[in-house]
Amino acid sequence: MHTSHPGSALPVASPRPDEVAVDPAQLRGATLASSIGSALEYYDFYIFGLATALVFGPLFFAPFGNASMIVGLATFGVAYVARPLGGFIFGYIGDRWGRKMVLLGTILLMGSASFLIGLLPTYSQVGAAAPVLLIALRILQGLGAGAEQAGATTLISEVAPAKRRGYFAALPFVGIQLGTLLGAGTFALLGLVDPKLVQDWLWRVPFLCSFILIATAVVIRLRLKETPVFQELEKHNEVVKNPIVAVVRSSWRTVLKGIGIRMAENGNSSIYSVVVVSFLGTVAAFKTDKAIGPASLLVAAGVAAVAVVAFGALSDRVGRVKVYRYGALFQAIIAFPAFFLVTLGQPWLVFVVIAIGTGIGVQACLGPQCSLMPEMFGATRRFTGVALSREISAMVASGLVPVLIGVLLSVTNNSWVVLAGFSLLLALITFATTFTIRETKGRDLTALEDGA
Repeated sequence: MHTSHPGSALPVASPRPDEVAVDPAQLRGATLASSIGSALEYYDFYIFGLATALVFGPLFFAPFGNASMIVGLATFGVAYVARPLGGFIFGYIGDRWGRKMVLLGTILLMGSASFLIGLLPTYSQVGAAAPVLLIALRILQGLGAGAEQAGATTLISEVAPAKRRGYFAALPFVGIQLGTLLGAGTFALLGLVDPKLVQDWLWRVPFLCSFILIATAVVIRLRLKETPVFQELEKHNEVVKNPIVAVVRSSWRTVLKGIGIRMAENGNSSIYSVVVVSFLGTVAAFKTDKAIGPASLLVAAGVAAVAVVAFGALSDRVGRVKVYRYGALFQAIIAFPAFFLVTLGQPWLVFVVIAIGTGIGVQACLGPQCSLMPEMFGATRRFTGVALSREISAMVASGLVPVLIGVLLSVTNNSWVVLAGFSLLLALITFATTFTIRETKGRDLTALEDGA
């Protein structure tokens, strides 16, 4: 068995993947496969989040009365508690047996759980079993999602040309905006329908429709080839037997950095897209307007679809860390003005705030993050490192934070300052973390040592 110095790249009897011509067919297939997966994850994310904000309370949590919003947000957040476990499981598989296998498993688990939610009985039909089943399926969604985005970023980064890695790694995340458009668009249409009809059965349709995305993604992913980087690891017997142990021993500092840089992007994405939609129901001017939240997310998704790729491409020119740092700073600057404007009762201000907050602020971090995170970790433990960084941060920023916000809103008479304060805090954590990370632009991904 060949052994390499921990600071070296793979030995090369043949040219390294970064030195050979990129396979255009593989790059197209990887981009499409990752995009469909991202679309399904965020379609699930948005329809569950919007259903939590708009219909799940009376359907599944009726006995909790005024506390139903907090319980609903906790149910939304429970997936983020499960995501690190999914990251452990699928990260291990991805670094041990290859990236392709994980991408098939995650899409089947996420999609099946979402489809089954559309078949669930409600509290009025089966009592306490209804919320229990809802929570169980939400956990399964979280397990699958725990490695989906890690898989997408790792796959594309290991296939794309080094000089344009930021651009190509961001392309699949247009799928996030597609998922957002599909999810938010569906609920925006439901907001125009008789609320009784939505409560009766129509809310199920968005969940049942996830089957279409599942089938499409599985067909595409079955045709994928393994990445050149993993093929090189196998060729030189460098695949580690226990990547989790390797991460704990050699990459725990890098994981902490990964968690830190995710706070602004992941946390503020949840605040703008889920918590604010619930919060709008407490603003007098919007109490009877159930469509404004989903409709504003539609506009934001259109902006984000362009912005995420633009910021990814910009990171190829000026560096990942610089783009990321100023994206976090921008989110910090707009936090208090943005959430104050939402309270003024003007629909157009809601559209502007969410479009700028999530369409620009969040994407300024997500764009460079798509390539930065895989570049931060060594080849033998990349999938596991990225998955753990993403999902531990998601558990805190998108799981715990919305619940804390819900609790504080209930005891502060729905003060907008709570939203602004959390948004600012998350942005500042990420801003500070960027100063601990070395620039990784153009890094050789066959390198065995961590890059950040």
